[in-house]
Amino acid sequence: MRARIGLVLLGAAFLALAGCEMAAPPAAAPAPVPPPAPRPAPGPSETSAALAAHYARIERDLLNRGLLRRDGGGPDTPWTDTDLMRNFESIVFFDEYRPGAGFRPSGGLAGGLRKWTAPVRFGVEFGPSVPPDQRAADRAAVAGYAARLSRATRHPITSEARGANFHVLFMSEDDRAYGLARVRALAPQIDAATLGVFRDMPRSIHCLVVAFSQKGNPHSYDRAIAWVRAEHPALSRASCIHEELAQGLGLANDSPRARPSIFNDDEEFALLTRHDEELLWLLYHPDLKPGMTPDEARPIIRRLLDARAGGPV
Repeated sequence: MRARIGLVLLGAAFLALAGCEMAAPPAAAPAPVPPPAPRPAPGPSETSAALAAHYARIERDLLNRGLLRRDGGGPDTPWTDTDLMRNFESIVFFDEYRPGAGFRPSGGLAGGLRKWTAPVRFGVEFGPSVPPDQRAADRAAVAGYAARLSRATRHPITSEARGANFHVLFMSEDDRAYGLARVRALAPQIDAATLGVFRDMPRSIHCLVVAFSQKGNPHSYDRAIAWVRAEHPALSRASCIHEELAQGLGLANDSPRARPSIFNDDEEFALLTRHDEELLWLLYHPDLKPGMTPDEARPIIRRLLDARAGGPV
């Protein structure tokens, strides 16, 4: 069975639908103090080593089948503005999983457009078991990707050592307790169901992201936490970075018709494609407002695409 690469859950959106809201810690508050890091073990546990071997086999199998492409698409993957409009609607207005219900599939109902209105600041953290060379590679990957996302969206997106509001945690199975303590510290009001997603991840979930909305505005994000399994080989970790960080910006769903795209369960592409950059450009265009419905957004998207004529407007 093919494994999932990513998952997005919208913790605050569920609470808003239930009649209450989750308020993320105020932006001006001091950064939470991390719990004391335990001393790293001499090597990975048997469980972590087995998981690393499992994910290495999955990556080899996908590469042997010509999947996990890094070319962004080409002559074999043409797409039109009509395709882009259809894929935007499927990926932006629908959820892959039912908010607040763990790993239960979504009921398939459209919601309002969601995105960040404040600057996004990625903060990278590692479990004690993650070796220094892997930390350096992943930190550089997130920083480079932040710059690419900022160019695509024309929204301020950076990778910061302090003051982060989008936390990217690289944790192994041996770091599970430490990682859960970090999640609680970063989102003190997180509900039990959402915390359980981090605690009870099956190995078919390679990585995930939870985005939290502003108090009083369920369609505007102001905090997110992504979890990437440290046992992944390098390309799979890069794929998790690309998918989860983009999903945490508001591209919450997958679509089997999206191509070339990482927002498709077929795993054809490992890294963000030009098609996906177009989705981000549309999502963060100032004419598209948080809370818009598909019917409200559709004529605006059509106008933006028609007016582009060789370059974004």
